[in-house]
Amino acid sequence: MQDAGVPVVPGYEGDNQEAAFLQKQADDIGYPVLIKAVAGGGGKGMRQVHDAKEFIDALDSCRREASSAFGDDRVLIERYITKPRHIEVQVFGDKHGNFVHLFERDCSLQRRHQKVIEEAPAPHMSPDMREAMGKAAVEAARAIDYYGAGTIEFIVDVSGGLDDAPFFFMEMNTRLQVEHPVTEMITGQDLVSWQIDVAANLPLPLSQEQLSINGHAFEARLYAEDPSQQFLPQIGTVTAFIKTDEADKTIRWDTGIEKGDEVTIHYDPMIAKLIVNAESRDAAIQKMRSALEQTVISGLTHNQEFLYNIFGQTSFIEGDVDTGFIARHEEDLIPPDYQQPHMAELAFAAAHIVFGLAAENTANDDHWADDPWSIRDVWRPNLHMSQGLKLTSRDQEYLLQVCVNGRTLSVELARQDTKEDFIFEGWDETKSQITLTHKDAPIHATLIADGLHYTVCHKGRTCRLQLPDFSATADSAQGEGRITAPMPGKIITVLVAKGDQVEKDQPVLIMEAMKMEMTIRAGIDGLIDELPVAENDQVQDGSLLVSIAAKENTGS
Repeated sequence: MQDAGVPVVPGYEGDNQEAAFLQKQADDIGYPVLIKAVAGGGGKGMRQVHDAKEFIDALDSCRREASSAFGDDRVLIERYITKPRHIEVQVFGDKHGNFVHLFERDCSLQRRHQKVIEEAPAPHMSPDMREAMGKAAVEAARAIDYYGAGTIEFIVDVSGGLDDAPFFFMEMNTRLQVEHPVTEMITGQDLVSWQIDVAANLPLPLSQEQLSINGHAFEARLYAEDPSQQFLPQIGTVTAFIKTDEADKTIRWDTGIEKGDEVTIHYDPMIAKLIVNAESRDAAIQKMRSALEQTVISGLTHNQEFLYNIFGQTSFIEGDVDTGFIARHEEDLIPPDYQQPHMAELAFAAAHIVFGLAAENTANDDHWADDPWSIRDVWRPNLHMSQGLKLTSRDQEYLLQVCVNGRTLSVELARQDTKEDFIFEGWDETKSQITLTHKDAPIHATLIADGLHYTVCHKGRTCRLQLPDFSATADSAQGEGRITAPMPGKIITVLVAKGDQVEKDQPVLIMEAMKMEMTIRAGIDGLIDELPVAENDQVQDGSLLVSIAAKENTGS
């Protein structure tokens, strides 16, 4: 790339992999630096280092992850851009020496160095900047005599704004990427068809002058992960997957998952890609918000509400994005009540329960139609029906007292002096949609009931609620001192020994699961009294990793 005149980030990319030598290179480049696996991609084998004292630990961690993911622990060192945008250019070459670019995509919104939202074209990109980056991308492809679809990824230093910002080559992906649909949307071109033509030795179908940008497109990646737990990947069975209008050609779904499928530890936790296209960026944002509101996924924890919050965030709407966006706006995107039910969501679940809306309990079921004693219409002689409910969501209990007078539900949340009235308007079983009136305004939610589990989707929020399972055998209580595996995985490093004194939040283990390395920390101050795992052990979901006796019980 340097020989071709393509700008590159200052750094070290040589064969000497001695730790002390690499530390010296980082010191010379100047902190902060980025350690990257030579064979890496998708954010794996990558660590930021802000101080020389952190370098060796970060290098060791990076090498472990790179060796596990790629079978290659070699790394490179490069300067870390403090306010970067990740902008990439789609390129194409054929076997006749023709090259074009199909404009840029902004992929700056990332967590764990992995893309979450992509858009095309990049917001606030000037025509001159677009031309300069497009030209550099084409020269990069030409320098290696490339043919087929490829993506040239640039990091852009926007600390002084985007106009005339310095940009640097990061890498080339020699394939179509996950986000290629946004390019197809704005150019009207089928890039897979282009690939087939090039492979058949045909020339590119269009020249650079014949390509143009029309409208704006976004892609949102729906993942089985928990944003409120550092985006920890999740596993489970998809019990419902309701998509927005698939007949709308400006909305596209790319997915291989449907109702009944299982998300396991063995593959990337992406559930689907949702792509929208509109005449302007603002219109595309509104279309995406609407599409996410209408999308329902139940059975596991996912990031839909997080994505919805992104598309309503003021800075995002204004196009003020960079790779630090998610961390900087975490309180907006993952608020304290993230996926916790509000009164409306509790009322939706309560109405479904007390009115007996599950298909097997409805009065319209032919089996019960002639049996008045089995009709669940909550009628009581001379009394209003009152029922206590206990619902659990994200390890928090909600004790409700629900009083029904005709079609009016009075929902009271115990110990919070909160009471609100709702009127039950109807249940559309074909759409799994329930309608209530609250303060003279109708409100709607999609509600998926799966045994004792309820998923309520309302105004872009997703809440998972559960009734008590009185048939289950209660396990002995586990305090914060008993740490269990959040999912199946492999123990990478054990940082403590049995008998050690530890403090709350002290790292005790490093575990790898679903292509992610996570640090397991002590939940309390105390003494390690059980440590049933060792390095390289495979552990199952819920298995004991370490037990800590509370400090007051250690004689300290």
